[in-house]
Amino acid sequence: HRFTNNRILLPIDLASRASEEDKAKNYEEALRLYQHAIQYFLHVVKYEAQGEKAKQSIRAKCADYLDRAEQLKQYLKKKESAPPSKPVKVPQSDDKGTESDDGDAEKKKFQNQLQGAIVMEKPNIKWDDVAGLEGAKEALKEAVILPIKFPHLFTGKRTPWRGILLFVLFKLKNLFSLAREHKPSIIFIDEIDSMCGSRNENESEAARRIKTEFLVQMQGVGNDNEGILVLGATNIPWTLDSAIRRRFEKRIYIPLPEQHARCSMFKLHLGSTPNSLDEADFITLGEKTNGYSGADISIVVRDALMQPIRKVQSATHFKKVRGKAWNNPDVMVDDLLTPCSPNDASAIQMTWVDVASDKLLEPIVSLEDMLRSLEKTKPTVNEEDLVKLKKFTEDFGQEG
Repeated sequence: HRFTNNRILLPIDLASRASEEDKAKNYEEALRLYQHAIQYFLHVVKYEAQGEKAKQSIRAKCADYLDRAEQLKQYLKKKESAPPSKPVKVPQSDDKGTESDDGDAEKKKFQNQLQGAIVMEKPNIKWDDVAGLEGAKEALKEAVILPIKFPHLFTGKRTPWRGILLFVLFKLKNLFSLAREHKPSIIFIDEIDSMCGSRNENESEAARRIKTEFLVQMQGVGNDNEGILVLGATNIPWTLDSAIRRRFEKRIYIPLPEQHARCSMFKLHLGSTPNSLDEADFITLGEKTNGYSGADISIVVRDALMQPIRKVQSATHFKKVRGKAWNNPDVMVDDLLTPCSPNDASAIQMTWVDVASDKLLEPIVSLEDMLRSLEKTKPTVNEEDLVKLKKFTEDFGQEG
């Protein structure tokens, strides 16, 4: 089944954890996880799933989880009220059990929600009701409000900020087993230092077990890793455990990008977004970003791509202009609206809230936008780290 993004992973993970807690007889935790999984699945049905077949599949799974959750709920209710001398039978996952009238009513209510998905109430709260936090509110508008009203602004390289992390737990052993089944395979581990740092007396037992399992899977007895490449990335290789470091036969230093590479990165990250930059502008940006990493440049460009959006947000006047209809680029229209100075002869006093979703023509990205974003985005790699990286390369690595 196809989904618009990876939000389906969260309810799948919750349901998997619920099943594990269920088998371990941790029924209260299992019930909580089942209920969370159902609610997230309902959200996916409402907003993410594409196609009726995908929705039916999710509803069927939800119905199963709902049955089990109701069984556990009834069991916990009976257990709480039953005397200690009278144990309560735990219903098996395939045993429907005997449900109360209240349980039937609640189950029917949830099943109706499955059919109609979730109806979210709109809170009666305005931006002005929240005092201060202007930076946070602007960021929320960029990430949520504007993409909904003006979806055509967020296409190509310009995407809304993403600040929600989804975690899917897995075991190293299972990861390597899967790679062996589908070899040739590449296992890429970003920020490997976070799980394979130097061993010390203060680390937890869980951290030690992760390192031991990683070492066993990399070159342990009985593990055939032919056809498998393990690729690790880190900004602080000197913190890696020495045994882990030895498992990586090649240790390649990727230096900060040179000027010509930085120029190309600005072009790459800008993509097809409408802009007024010429070759001389890109050279200027390359010259001004000495010491910036590729990730730093990506952040600069992403912020610059938002500058026209901020102009739309802060504009108090718009004017009518001629341009391509965003939903039909082959058609030219004369009634598009774009931000302008209040002193413009054609200025109309209004804000973005008054602009119809299909009538906005956003300003194009300019060199001034790039420089403004560059001014407030500093490089994340300091000189001390660069010295350490060069020292590590001299001792253990090779130039990339």
